[in-house]
Amino acid sequence: MEKQKIIPRELLPKLEKWLNRREIFAIKGPRQSGKTTLLKLLGERLAGEGRVVFLNFEDPDTLEAFERDPKGYLRSFISGSERHYFLMDEYHYVRDLGKKLKLLYDTFEQAKFIVTGSSSLELGGGMGRFLVGRVFFFELLPFSFREFLRARDERLARIHEQKSGLISDFLAGKGVEVGEDVFVGEFQALLQEYLIYGGYPAVVTAEDAETRRMILKGIYDTYLSRDVVEFLKFTDTLKYRSAVRALAASIGGLLNYGELCSATQSYFKELKRMISILSETYILSLVRPFFTNPRTELRKTPKVYFLDLGLRNYLINNFNPMEARPDSGPMVENFVMLELMRMFPGEPLNYWRTIAKAEVDFVIRPEGVPVPVEVKYRRLEKPKVSRSLRSFIESYRPKRALVVTRDTWDRVEVGETEVLFAPACYL
Repeated sequence: MEKQKIIPRELLPKLEKWLNRREIFAIKGPRQSGKTTLLKLLGERLAGEGRVVFLNFEDPDTLEAFERDPKGYLRSFISGSERHYFLMDEYHYVRDLGKKLKLLYDTFEQAKFIVTGSSSLELGGGMGRFLVGRVFFFELLPFSFREFLRARDERLARIHEQKSGLISDFLAGKGVEVGEDVFVGEFQALLQEYLIYGGYPAVVTAEDAETRRMILKGIYDTYLSRDVVEFLKFTDTLKYRSAVRALAASIGGLLNYGELCSATQSYFKELKRMISILSETYILSLVRPFFTNPRTELRKTPKVYFLDLGLRNYLINNFNPMEARPDSGPMVENFVMLELMRMFPGEPLNYWRTIAKAEVDFVIRPEGVPVPVEVKYRRLEKPKVSRSLRSFIESYRPKRALVVTRDTWDRVEVGETEVLFAPACYL
């Protein structure tokens, strides 16, 4: 049998940068996003620098032995004075996980602990209060579009890296030159596939559409429909599934709690808790409004997006091509949100809307300076700056603005603001 190709993850070099430090690594992300594979790659990288011990806490025997006597269990793997690397997969199954890990960190000074888990609530909240100053948190999401390209076409992945660099340089305030692009058409079919089936590694490496759908069904059945329900301790699973599908149908829209409560027969507090946990378990992302004037701008209502479009499309049972979909605009907007989030990890990402309904899809803040981003995924005969974007520019006078297009590169000036038009496939 041919060995399955392993796609290098963009997180790997970031982890390698800090491997010599003693702090615990906690890698959070949804199930099947590639955390186990990443641990194995790290294990290979560390094999010549010490002893590597891989522990999978989905194994009930491993979990039981560890929980009974954490120090004694780990001590059984330690021999000599060399550094030991404990790679602990699905660590969120451990009870009192933060307390136990602090005990191990304080006991075994020659050990480096790297743990993974599928819930930000469990790994973040459960560990953070015990491990202040002792832990670095990282997130591993499904493949970015560039990682997807590396799995499909390494040549296009290299072109993407170069073109994406132009956008990053522009947003960082550097001068860029744009001109005719002979490559953009080659990306369209692959971008459409990514928009429809998403970036879960097993989905990306599947050979046909039927297999992709079966894998997405498996992710839904095991993660979204079982694990998250168990975490919620939710008894009315029908109501929960109805809410998730309603949220999937409303990506890119303002989160209307009243309509959702009515559609799902839920109470406000019940629905709000559900949405909060879906966010913490890497199903949803809520984008909140950017505002400085609370009298004229929205300041409370978030917009909802999914962290994987393939899973979202499974929920609404729609894998039609983009040209045959009424939701193609919100899907591209969701894609842009994900790529901006990856481009500026840890930085605030907002949208802007006035009470008069002028709206800009996203506002990013590289180096603390607001930059508006508008998504116009269609062919443009000539670059055109919308009224809403002009309104933001007049209100905030940013030095830069970005318009995400289907296939257009261009630059224009609005007053003292430079506006770059760039294809979505290069984010």
